[in-house]
Amino acid sequence: MLDPARSIDSRLDLMIRDGLIEALETPGAAAGADRVIEAEGLLVLPGLIDPHVHLREPGGEAEETIASGARAAAAGGFTSVACMANTDPVIDSESGIAYVLRAARQAGGALVFPVGAVTAGQKGEALAELGHMAEAGAVAFSDDGRAVPTPSLLKNALYYAAMLDRPVLEHCEDLDLKGGGQMNHGALAVRLGLPGIPNAVEDLCVSRDLLLAEFTGARLHIQHVSTAGAVGLIRAAKARGVRVTAEATPHHLTLTEDHVAGYNPVFKVAPPLRAEADRRAVVSALAEGVLDAIATDHAPHQAEEKEGEFSSSANGMIGLETAVGVVLTDLVRPGRLSWTRFVDAFSRQPARILGLKGKGSLAPGADADVTVLDPEAEWTAEPERYLSRSRNCPYAGRRLRGRAKWTIVEGEVVFGDP
Repeated sequence: MLDPARSIDSRLDLMIRDGLIEALETPGAAAGADRVIEAEGLLVLPGLIDPHVHLREPGGEAEETIASGARAAAAGGFTSVACMANTDPVIDSESGIAYVLRAARQAGGALVFPVGAVTAGQKGEALAELGHMAEAGAVAFSDDGRAVPTPSLLKNALYYAAMLDRPVLEHCEDLDLKGGGQMNHGALAVRLGLPGIPNAVEDLCVSRDLLLAEFTGARLHIQHVSTAGAVGLIRAAKARGVRVTAEATPHHLTLTEDHVAGYNPVFKVAPPLRAEADRRAVVSALAEGVLDAIATDHAPHQAEEKEGEFSSSANGMIGLETAVGVVLTDLVRPGRLSWTRFVDAFSRQPARILGLKGKGSLAPGADADVTVLDPEAEWTAEPERYLSRSRNCPYAGRRLRGRAKWTIVEGEVVFGDP
């Protein structure tokens, strides 16, 4: 059993009653329980939480639904996910939040927590109904897919979010500077004939947002960090006491611009896959805790959106069903990320960022959200067998080691043998 929130790394029996953690006992204590799940040789962890997914419903049900996304999350070992607001229509009102929560209750699989839009319709013109959405159950606010466009609008959003005790989650790209960029700026982009996206697109926006977070005292969360410059800015801001957290994705941790060399649109994502030096900086920052969490940015697309020319294809990759295996295989096993940081970044930190009380720990009285991993399981990423409705997976065909064996939500097995 591994629980960084309580500094536990021991062989124990986990007792669950009425959807809550009842106790942690010495081995053998569970022998008289109504039901026993034998986890010898496996890792019992606080339920994994993904703070950044796109479930596409309403409006994009051909790509993903709340139900299919919740099932895919559970298959990947996640007990909770936070879904972004860039749906059709945009989730920017009390009724939109209520819709997501209602669909999530019927879905099964992982729990789904809605993130409301920062601006009405995500148009970047006026603030959305932040207070009403918070009352309805929004755990955060984000215009993910784009940054809040003006400093004054973001300043006001941060003030309101602080009053509501919610974080603002920012997709940090300066769209004016980005222009029509398609991939990372550099020699490879020139050789491929694709317009480049310089690191400054991200760094400029991160710098602006950090200054506004410092000015307002609000909670700011930087999504999918991809550059060494952004890492340095976040590190310095934390040292100054700015209330900032940040995440990295499995693809920015393990893939680089070199994967774009074949013009395969499955590797097109925003922000783009960067140079190897940036990837290494992001990995180091995650290992050090400068970047707090791992988030998949699960972005499903229909085949026709990812099979045309690179320049006209959609941004985004799916990741819910591969994230654990990829991070274990490419980062934990080679020693670049400790097991403790792995669990912390996938569980305790996302719970803290989103304010999910009762999540991210196996403490008695906490919700019985539990992920049981088989660290030795060897498997091949086969998108055609995924529970997600989409197949745009950059790791297709990869041999991975480590995956979820059981996923338990509020005491009920939602993935694995019943």
